[in-house]
Amino acid sequence: MSTPTVSVIVVSRGRAADLPLCLLGISQLDYPNFEVVLVADSDGLSAVRELLFFDDLKVIEFNEANISAARNLGIAEAAGEVVAFIDDDAVPEPTWLNYLTAGFRDPDVAAAGGFVIGRNGISFQWKARSVDVFGEAAALEVAEDQISVLTPSNGRAIKTEGTNMALRRDVIAQMGGFDPAFRFYLDETDVNFRLMYAGYRTAIAPLAQVHHGYRASATRRSDRVPTDLFEIGASLAVYLRKHASGNFETLVRARHDQRRRVLRHMVNGLVEPRDVRRLLASFDKGVAVGKSREILVIRAIPNAATGFQPMERRPSSDHAVLAGKRSELRRVLSDAETIVKEGGRASAFIFSTSARAHKVRFTNGGVWVQSGGLFGRSIRSGPRYLLNKRRKRISKEVKRLAMVRGFPTKSTWG
Repeated sequence: MSTPTVSVIVVSRGRAADLPLCLLGISQLDYPNFEVVLVADSDGLSAVRELLFFDDLKVIEFNEANISAARNLGIAEAAGEVVAFIDDDAVPEPTWLNYLTAGFRDPDVAAAGGFVIGRNGISFQWKARSVDVFGEAAALEVAEDQISVLTPSNGRAIKTEGTNMALRRDVIAQMGGFDPAFRFYLDETDVNFRLMYAGYRTAIAPLAQVHHGYRASATRRSDRVPTDLFEIGASLAVYLRKHASGNFETLVRARHDQRRRVLRHMVNGLVEPRDVRRLLASFDKGVAVGKSREILVIRAIPNAATGFQPMERRPSSDHAVLAGKRSELRRVLSDAETIVKEGGRASAFIFSTSARAHKVRFTNGGVWVQSGGLFGRSIRSGPRYLLNKRRKRISKEVKRLAMVRGFPTKSTWG
């Protein structure tokens, strides 16, 4: 399985404004053979119907608030050897699938996960982690320039993040997919444990990277303030029933963590005291429901009724690198968007004469833009001030990103 066929599954509900950007990023993937299965609510489908590549997508309308059920519908339509998952508020780096699928060359590997980048476009939100029967995750040390194939040990599964993970289609289908009792939260962690029980290994691919926007949803505002904790409580209770033999002692600690989280938002002026009581009450109600929620026998998912439907719109040239001063932003972006419209990919480096920290974003025009100061740091652990000439600084940033962005060996820029 050197380059397996891949079905990229995107589940979307309540994020019609973000979904087109996610799909635009997927359309720029540098991978030879993938299809896209979109499971979205009616608003989401309306938002993407005008995309040039809409007819290339396998589309399923689904309006229920159950991410596991939605993912299972995606698996049922997936005809690839591997199913890859990304959230609707995330955008993959162009080389994402190349690295994410590489670990499947090992026949004992049934799952793979990559690193997730946070909202500044540079710092990592999640790297490699393991998880225990109480749902508590801990960091794992892995080499960050190569794939690590990991075997679960000491009762801890290898954790993959739902916004950046892949599974062998035949394995997850035979297992019955995701458990619909997890309507939101811990759904992929439950799969991680089931894979561990079945004796499979997991590949962690640090260079398989996605940018996670952490956008607003039905249970969270755009500033990360929760609006409801019901399903977190319910899913945690279900998880403890399945994997911790019904040991609910950790619920006390979990409730304390949620209370501390909400109080921190209150101190910052983002919620009012009455919101603290309301949110904790929703958590308690969710726990009560989760303790008695029916856990159904999960049945195998049959093969897809339709054949593999590859994404036909593919980038037709090397990834272009453009650069300019802050005053040249409009011109550079216009040139970059023209390249994208003509079927290419483009990254723009726009640096002001300052020491501002850098940020990376993927624009609605399909352009990767890195902005900040010529003397500012990109990697947050680096020096706050870097003395460089413009051309040398751009060269450093191009080199830093070359492996994940897929730049040509010798990049030039205008």
